[in-house]
Amino acid sequence: MDGARELRIGGGGGGGDGSVQVQNRQTLSVNLKLGYHYLVSNFLILCLLALAVVISVEASQMNQNDLLQLWTHVQSNVVTITICSAVLVSGLTVYVMTRPRPVYMVDSSCYLPPDHLKAPSTMFIDHARQIGYFDDAALEFQRMILERSGLGEETYVCEAMIHVPLRISMAAAREEAEQVMFGALDNLFANTNVDPKDVGILVVNCSIFCPTPSLSQ
Repeated sequence: MDGARELRIGGGGGGGDGSVQVQNRQTLSVNLKLGYHYLVSNFLILCLLALAVVISVEASQMNQNDLLQLWTHVQSNVVTITICSAVLVSGLTVYVMTRPRPVYMVDSSCYLPPDHLKAPSTMFIDHARQIGYFDDAALEFQRMILERSGLGEETYVCEAMIHVPLRISMAAAREEAEQVMFGALDNLFANTNVDPKDVGILVVNCSIFCPTPSLSQ
């Protein structure tokens, strides 16, 4: 028994070390990805900062004669310097105008259905039994899924699912989509005082109901 206990403890320690190593590798991988993303996103800014540092160091080492020679060189190459400056300014302008703009989340809203759409697990199973589509094995499977899915007793379902028989139609699906989307958007606009006419881009994501024309239209 002592030998088995020692072997088990040793194995547990090795497994713990392995999990720590895996976690460290994952952390390192995430940090490398974040660093690479930051480097690529700010490459031009970093180059300009490096150039500014080099110019500052060189300027700090120049004396009066060096400054006079530099001014003479600038006066004798006005055209070249003007062209280079114009190209640099044009490049910076194009970069600033075409770079991705930051996106900020002003607020978020989640639609809360009315109380009569609550569907506790017992009610859901009873409703599924009344429909008559499922046998006892299928109902038991649904009950097991409900217990393991993490859905609580405050879960809501759509209007079409509480009817007997079920309302399976395009009209019912569109009614559900409109109820959720418009309910969430009305609440969002009310909280943020945003005029719906000021919204330029609308992104709609629905996993099942995808009619034509699309919901965003």
